Amino acid sequence: MWPLGCRGRDGGKVHCLLRAWARPVGGPGKGSGALQDTPSACSLGPPAHPPAQGWDLRNGSMVTEFLLVGFEQSSPSTRALLFALFLALYSLAMAMNGLIIFITWTDPRLNSPMYFFLGHLSFLDVCFITTTIPQMLIHLMVKNHIVSFVSCVTQMYLVFCVGVAQCILLAFMAYDRYVAICHPLSYAQIMSQQVCVRLVSTAWFFGLINGIFLEYMSFRNPFCRDNHIENFFCEAPVVITLSCGDPQFSLRVIFADAIVVLLSPMVLIVISYAHILASILGRASSSGLGKTFSTCASHLTVVIFLYTSAIFSYVNPCSIHVPDKDKPFSLLYTLIAPMCNPIIYSFQNKEMKGAMVRALGRSSLSQAESV
Repeated sequence: MWPLGCRGRDGGKVHCLLRAWARPVGGPGKGSGALQDTPSACSLGPPAHPPAQGWDLRNGSMVTEFLLVGFEQSSPSTRALLFALFLALYSLAMAMNGLIIFITWTDPRLNSPMYFFLGHLSFLDVCFITTTIPQMLIHLMVKNHIVSFVSCVTQMYLVFCVGVAQCILLAFMAYDRYVAICHPLSYAQIMSQQVCVRLVSTAWFFGLINGIFLEYMSFRNPFCRDNHIENFFCEAPVVITLSCGDPQFSLRVIFADAIVVLLSPMVLIVISYAHILASILGRASSSGLGKTFSTCASHLTVVIFLYTSAIFSYVNPCSIHVPDKDKPFSLLYTLIAPMCNPIIYSFQNKEMKGAMVRALGRSSLSQAESV
């Protein structure tokens, strides 16, 4: 609560504090203290009780911690229900992605570029949900929703890095499907193991570099406004609006970067599937047409899931960012998409289902032998 003052929820810098002070009338040794009121003053300086702990000399910022208020206003029963729901979804996502990582890296029948990429996509999903969801689950059960400045910086960098790597990896997976369908005789030569490793390394490299750039643009200005983040994790568009000065430049740069990062892989995906469609329509076999569409349907579904949520969260004018509408899209790409990816690939692929059955069978057999 701000004493004798008015302060907007948006954390504006102007704090109007009404002050009245008095001084004795007359010179020294005179009178007994008749008081003279002075006019009220409007102070443009920092408030008496700043929204953070104090100045951080390392980053020149007043804010040293943030308060995540994503589900703070929900009732205790609602938070308990959300905790149970999100914990179940998080556990399912971790179990399914962990199983895909295990079988794609250990089952010799899945020794192909498509499953090599799929294993790395599941690994990225595990990194993504581990970055955001455990913290949200803790905050649903405790009253302390404070995160340190360093924790927020780290979380945002990991979200940037993994998100960019996922977008690029999905484009390489589309290219892999194009080579497999349109150039089947040269597939083994074009998509060799060395090439696949280079493609995955490229995705990670661009994710790491782009994450550094986006991190700099997000924290280039000091933070001295309200430290309340209207989300369940440190999301860039929300955090940037809390910085001092004019945040519009940083928002425009991140907007342009999101367009490049999302649309460049999308162009490669569209071109790849356009060639795939042209190739399979020129074939006479209708059974081959159905099999090809079935193979590509899972990848397209994952692409639509990820890109739709990312576009609404980042390729979005800041004037229409509304916390109640942003949180569902944040949940979509931080929890729902990583949970659905392994389910989609498993249901659409007989080889994956067979490998999962064999892996679960070996696990049950080993447990029985140990007993």
